[in-house]
Amino acid sequence: MKLLRVGKVGAERPALLDEAGVLRDLSGLVPDVDGALLADDAALARVRAAAAAGDLPALDATELRVGPPVARIGKVVCIGLNYHDHARETGAATPEEPIIFMKAPDTVVGPDDTVLVPRGSEKTDWEVELAVVIGRTARYLETDEQALAAVAGYAVAHDVSERAFQIERGGQWDKGKNCETFNPLGPWLVTADEVPDPQALGVRLWVNGELKQDGTTAEQIFPVAEVVRYVSQFMTLYPGDVINTGTPAGVAMGQPEPKPYLRAGDVVELEIDGLGHQRQELRSA
Repeated sequence: MKLLRVGKVGAERPALLDEAGVLRDLSGLVPDVDGALLADDAALARVRAAAAAGDLPALDATELRVGPPVARIGKVVCIGLNYHDHARETGAATPEEPIIFMKAPDTVVGPDDTVLVPRGSEKTDWEVELAVVIGRTARYLETDEQALAAVAGYAVAHDVSERAFQIERGGQWDKGKNCETFNPLGPWLVTADEVPDPQALGVRLWVNGELKQDGTTAEQIFPVAEVVRYVSQFMTLYPGDVINTGTPAGVAMGQPEPKPYLRAGDVVELEIDGLGHQRQELRSA
């Protein structure tokens, strides 16, 4: 299934995109797309049955905003330097273990919402990422099979980053990762049954129409199952939590000088095979 949330900020309703590409209203069946729904097999089964039976009312998608596909996210866990080609382009050593940092859930916005260039920023960068959405409470997982069983589905994430704040201002990476609007998510949460191999997905990003990133999740140093299993050793993952799994080569930081960092007025588009497309216009905060 392709689950999503549509409507004005703070007033989104749950919806489903059916196999014919018609947007269907779920608000009469479930309260929202959130951790509670993703952990409820019976509720998900009712959604599937209603979709198959054609019982869900259609929505007019014209001028209807698409919000983040998951509500009330508990935490956003991010994996740094998780693609071989991205590590090479930045001159970094291949990590021996996954690099973990966090983004605040309030950085999450809709897939086509405006992204704000922070005040004082000179090095705002792009990063298209495969997001993993958790559907089962997970702690101390032991096997890849257990890890993948904890995954509710997948989405497109844009891990927007301010490199000077991240690298040049001291401390940890958090200052360059948690600026307002720095995690567009969606358009859909695609349930795990529709993504048989998360390591076989094309990942692309354009800036002002120019292709900048064109990679594949096959390049991940630590694949999805290993990432979920590893993270569960250090924190409990709950339904509705999100893991951003890293970005392939092609970020501004890896380009020759002068590096083409983002500015107000730029347009970024990104997509992952089967998971949908995002488009953001940038403006000054």
